[in-house]
Amino acid sequence: MLVALWGLDNVSVAANRIVAGSGYASWEAFGWMGVALASLLLLFVLLMAWQPTHSRLNLLSQLAAIILLLLLMPFGLMAASAALIDPQMPQARLSAGAAYWVVLFCALLALVELRLRLALSRFWIVLIMSGVGGLWWLCASLWLDRLALVQEFQAREAAFWLAFSEHLAMVSIAVGVSIVLGIILALLIRRYRAIQRGAFALLNFFQTIPSLALFGLLLAPLAWVSANVPFAAALGIQGIGWTPALLALVIYSLLPMVRNTYVALEAVSPDVLDAASGMGMYPSQRFWQVRVPLALPILLEGIRITAVQAIGLTAVAALIGAGGLGSFIFQGLGQAAMDMVLLGALPILLIALVVDAGLGALSEALRQGASDD
Repeated sequence: MLVALWGLDNVSVAANRIVAGSGYASWEAFGWMGVALASLLLLFVLLMAWQPTHSRLNLLSQLAAIILLLLLMPFGLMAASAALIDPQMPQARLSAGAAYWVVLFCALLALVELRLRLALSRFWIVLIMSGVGGLWWLCASLWLDRLALVQEFQAREAAFWLAFSEHLAMVSIAVGVSIVLGIILALLIRRYRAIQRGAFALLNFFQTIPSLALFGLLLAPLAWVSANVPFAAALGIQGIGWTPALLALVIYSLLPMVRNTYVALEAVSPDVLDAASGMGMYPSQRFWQVRVPLALPILLEGIRITAVQAIGLTAVAALIGAGGLGSFIFQGLGQAAMDMVLLGALPILLIALVVDAGLGALSEALRQGASDD
């Protein structure tokens, strides 16, 4: 991180959206005091990490330094904006450079590693990142109007929120359908063991098909159905748009959902089920009152994996006219506008992190509650 901070451009400034920006080193962007403070925080984390023993105080000190660094990073962009952008150039824009992204990425990786070493609940990470994210959002809303990413958002605010809602809607529908179908298929596999190998082989086969190839394979048959089945056309089924996108997302989501549901139900201890039988419970009571509650933490892990996977894959659906945040990514790539790419990519990343942390925290809480009982 220190090498990136001192050796790479930290920000770039462009006179407008069209021309290429000029890179500036950290000391040019943030001033010597700013880069010295960032270097001291990074050096402190590195020195503490190199200690032969890692006490809890040591790890907590590293965590505090990383959080402080994340809190100070938007103020660095504010300082760079004030120092490098001429007020007489209203179209000028500031972009984060390679050093800035490297430091941010490494800081987030260190945060994840420290959470694991400290055995902190995901709830605390959600709380910490909510506070950091809130400060970043406040800075972006009030003081970072020259930041290129903020300008891209302001120019497309209505389209952004429409794409955001479309993305969430597609993910929610696909995950909801996959949960229902996954549970049904897992129950059928448990009931009829002969179909287990064939069912998992088929689901594994679907998982190996590249996403773009699967979207393409669905276009022709769905277009034929729309043209030849009036009822399907009335329902809005088409060769492009939401229909192939949702079908592909559900197909990709079935394997983790079915596998985790099956494993979760099979992982319940036979001794517990025998004890329930000894108490006079009927098979249906053992299933709903014993097996399902004990399997719920693992089942939630399957939902978490399915949801995070669907959030990322939904971006590709923009290529077949399904909308969503992926439309900004592909528009930005076509125009060589990386800030527009980030306008689509960063919200997808944040949604995935929030869903992963939230469902992970719920799974941990249920697992802890079951162990306490």
